[in-house]
Amino acid sequence: MKRFMDEDFLLETETAQRLFHEHAEKMPILDFHSHIHPREIAENRSYRNLAEAWLADDHYKWRLMRADGVEERFITGGRTPGRDRFQKFAEMMPKAIGNPMYDWVHLELARYFHSHVPLSGKTADEVWDLANIALSQPEMRAQAILERSNVKVLCTVDDPTDDLKWHKAIKTSGCKTQVLPTFRADGALTIEDPDWENYMKYDLGQAADVDIVTMADVREALHRRLDYFAAQGCRIVDCGVECVRYHEVEEFELDDIVGKYINGKGTPTKLDQERYRGALMLFLGKECSERGWILTIHYGALRNVNTKRRTQLGTAAGFDSISARDSAKGITLLLDALDRLESLPKVILYPANPADNAVIASIVGAFPSDGTRGRVQQGAAWWFNNTRKGIEEQIATLASLGLLGNTIGTVTDSRSPFSFPRHEYYRRILCNYIGRLVECGAYPDDDEMLAQIVDDISYNNAARFLGFEDLVVEEGKKNA
Repeated sequence: MKRFMDEDFLLETETAQRLFHEHAEKMPILDFHSHIHPREIAENRSYRNLAEAWLADDHYKWRLMRADGVEERFITGGRTPGRDRFQKFAEMMPKAIGNPMYDWVHLELARYFHSHVPLSGKTADEVWDLANIALSQPEMRAQAILERSNVKVLCTVDDPTDDLKWHKAIKTSGCKTQVLPTFRADGALTIEDPDWENYMKYDLGQAADVDIVTMADVREALHRRLDYFAAQGCRIVDCGVECVRYHEVEEFELDDIVGKYINGKGTPTKLDQERYRGALMLFLGKECSERGWILTIHYGALRNVNTKRRTQLGTAAGFDSISARDSAKGITLLLDALDRLESLPKVILYPANPADNAVIASIVGAFPSDGTRGRVQQGAAWWFNNTRKGIEEQIATLASLGLLGNTIGTVTDSRSPFSFPRHEYYRRILCNYIGRLVECGAYPDDDEMLAQIVDDISYNNAARFLGFEDLVVEEGKKNA
């Protein structure tokens, strides 16, 4: 029997162990989708205890605690002492057997706090005290965590109306990690949201200094904000939608839609929503193409399905689910429209529904580009798929239907600076998958070829895809 989460955790063969320890483990991190608030990095935040570090914003942890019947005051906090909240979390942990959170938590304990104690209600005191001693040290402040995690680039998720003052502050703070904003366009896309009118008029409109009345005004406002984000190094536009639909639509029809709903005249019909959203995503794709940026689409999630809890706790609190709506035709129509306009940028598609793995893996091969490896990519196993099984299935599907060696690896998609071991988790699973192929004779045991594949998927492919050619790490320079 293997020891609990030892150095060869998830590495079932000698080849997998060699590939991970000699190659994947040594590669830096390029985390191009993170929900860490840039203020934490700009102010070089310190964390007083594990409740503050782990439980303040992590809806993944909140969901598990709720599933264990824990009272909300121990989950999202309020006046409840952090030690009491952590106790409830620790008591829940043994029941999370097979859940990625169990693995992530113990990887974080090992990597940042040098603790290999299985977390439970009985060990909560020991882990709490050990971690809090570590957290009091300067090397556990936000910027130092990024450095010790070997994070070269971090892309945060930011609303188009953001003034990006914290990104500006980071640049003068001495932070050794390059921290860049991402243009998250959800606020402009969700025309069905009751707050859309106010957002467009008073948030986006004022930030861009545009009086939004027509579809052309929407485009102009977003164009100005894209320019503003460009000045801070942005190179990704991100769209989060439940379902992707695309319709060919006339400009006067779009003007009617915008003019009607921005003045609060009724609720948008499904068709109006789809027409507007598709046209806006087409515009954003064209902007990405002109700027040499990347368009990312996160789709397939039903958000805030519990109305009562949303009213109590707001959005992004852990009350979401997978949507089963089909987006395949909408995605292909959108990509095809951009391609016909010679405006198809690099694209990353993130499906929340694991049933879409093969769908997306087939779509990415239908839109190639001369001279660009994998212009359209399937993003890492996202959200509900970010599990051992989900990652294995995504890797296997990509390998079966395309070129696994061109995939751009994973991201944390997390609000915590302690989440970077999720890259390690992915890399271990990747090396294990490749190791099995080698040891069953399905791929040659050629260390040079294998090292290139593992290094590229772990980091280099993402660096090239995002345009950080100067950060690509060649073999023999991993420890430089």
